[in-house]
Amino acid sequence: MSAAAALTGSQGMWFVSRASGLTLLAAFTAVLVLGAAARMGSAPRRLPRFVFGELHRALALFSVAFLVLHVVTALLDPYVTIGWAAAVLPFTSAYRTLAIGLGTLAVDFGGAVLLTSLARARLGFRAWRAVHWLAYLAWPAAFAHSLTAGNDLRVWWVALIEWWCGLAAATAVVARIGYAIKHRRTAARPAVVAPAPPAGSAGRPDQEPADRTRGNRTGERSHL
Repeated sequence: MSAAAALTGSQGMWFVSRASGLTLLAAFTAVLVLGAAARMGSAPRRLPRFVFGELHRALALFSVAFLVLHVVTALLDPYVTIGWAAAVLPFTSAYRTLAIGLGTLAVDFGGAVLLTSLARARLGFRAWRAVHWLAYLAWPAAFAHSLTAGNDLRVWWVALIEWWCGLAAATAVVARIGYAIKHRRTAARPAVVAPAPPAGSAGRPDQEPADRTRGNRTGERSHL
């Protein structure tokens, strides 16, 4: 009874909202890192490449549960008034407009990526990939939201999780951009064509039939 009262109380809602948000940030970071690693082919050789892709998709769908829990508990928290419209429309909340608006942007971008991924077969690869790049905008919005929406960064383990997520995501993004630049340079590089051997050089493949023909004609003249 006391646990239920604590959960439905203002402080209980706040704890659930912050815990689910922190878990969501860690899961979202793992999704981003796995997606970049799968795209670059950085999976360990002992594991098939599709394992990273399947783990990336499964963890993305698993994160939806934490996203719903985080949004619902934040809206039901009686201590603050955010409003249901602020869960979809960015920067419409009267409470911490910037921080909540950044979280709403992350939700909108992530929702677009999720919905287009579910309808990938109908949209086609190019349209899906164009929308999928929004994930690289959703993560910094979610990260900035987690830094500004609460005041629990003074707790050392919370700050450690936050900044480790930032370091992992920044490393994945830099590696992904470097891979894309290298891939474009390799694709734009002209193909190297082996130079033809000089005329009259020995061992030329097309010289042997000519020598044989010349020998046959010499033999015919001596016979005549």
